[in-house]
Amino acid sequence: MHRPKAAWQVLTEKSFGGALLLAFLILSCGKANNSSSNPPPPPPANTEALSVDAGPTNSFVNGLFTTITVCAPGTSTCNTIDHVLVDTGSYGLRLLASGAAGGKLTLALSQQTNSTGAVAECAQFADSFTWGPVAIADVKISGEKASSVPIQVVGDANYPDSTAPTIASCTNGSTIPSGDTLGALGANGILGVGVFTDDCGPACASTTSNPGVYFACPSPPTSSSSCAVIAEPESSQLQNPVWMFSSDNNGLSISMPSVPPTEVGALTESGTLTFGIGTQSNNALGNAKVYTTDGFGNFTTNYSGSSYGTNGVPNSQSFIDSGSGAMFFLDPITTGIPGCTTCPTGASLAGLYCPPAPVNKSATNVGQNGTSGTVPFTVSSAATLICSTSNTAYSDLAGQSSLTFDWGMNFFYGKTVFVGIDGQTTPGGTGPYWAY
Repeated sequence: MHRPKAAWQVLTEKSFGGALLLAFLILSCGKANNSSSNPPPPPPANTEALSVDAGPTNSFVNGLFTTITVCAPGTSTCNTIDHVLVDTGSYGLRLLASGAAGGKLTLALSQQTNSTGAVAECAQFADSFTWGPVAIADVKISGEKASSVPIQVVGDANYPDSTAPTIASCTNGSTIPSGDTLGALGANGILGVGVFTDDCGPACASTTSNPGVYFACPSPPTSSSSCAVIAEPESSQLQNPVWMFSSDNNGLSISMPSVPPTEVGALTESGTLTFGIGTQSNNALGNAKVYTTDGFGNFTTNYSGSSYGTNGVPNSQSFIDSGSGAMFFLDPITTGIPGCTTCPTGASLAGLYCPPAPVNKSATNVGQNGTSGTVPFTVSSAATLICSTSNTAYSDLAGQSSLTFDWGMNFFYGKTVFVGIDGQTTPGGTGPYWAY
């Protein structure tokens, strides 16, 4: 999800069905005697564990998850919520409510209001929408804390999908599927930690040409026509929690081990989410190259004689997105890679690539600052990967997205990727930027 132009169009979170194993096992082994041992030192306060596994619905591929804690502001009344999807392609925290929605958020949080009603948001993604009130919470991740953060409560019982506006920017006449349940979302929430501080920016704060993302509603709304589009100030929009930390707030990095492109993948993987860039000894940029982005979070990708993104063909995009379960780029005609049909079981693989043998490709990313670097990648058959294994981490899974290079979760394997937040000062310059 990019802002503001493409904020509700490009987060291609793909939770592919199939017989995936419940993947993330934590084994604790103790000694069978009474001798004492020193416990391992605690992790640094600016780091949090990451896992790639099948998620709470046992259906996710390349889903990058972490655990967060949310509290009623200024209190110790909190929920700790696991399997929140870490997404560098969106901005702000969205949590699935408990009850019928199937999530783990049980707190009764105060809803944001304005002069005309209670504030709600409809976030339109590439393949679904999320609808629900904007609430205020303290957000804790490892030793970091952001106070009084606007978040979205997805699947709130007082905001059923029948009350979601039918305008084009929300349900589009009820033609867009809902992501307001655990089965649909595949995660207990989405932690949007991309390159911007808020999720829609000046466009949603405007009274003219407003894209229609934030709404004022009676509490509760009773129909799809109950709520009206409002101009939502940037400070009241959903906020990237990282920039609201008291320290280590200029960006973050995601470090993941390699997953070889062997048409097999890995059952699970684990990594580290580190907050701050150049603020502590464990978050230096080192040899990472900085690629600055435009105001939509895009840089340029050159591929096979054409450019996509900032300086590319009209309406094209190129960005790095941990919330995408595959690398999504272009189309079979442009790439020469055939698309998929179904697994032998009949499960649909529409929109993915299925070459008869692994295909090695490369593209060159170019930042607004002129930094460039070639990225090699491999595309294997999604049918081989998804239909015939129970693994969940793949570096060679790819799909189709016209005029787009969505460097999805595959891109993160085997490297540390930095996210420099817009307007924040870092040793690599002022964000927004990607660095790797």
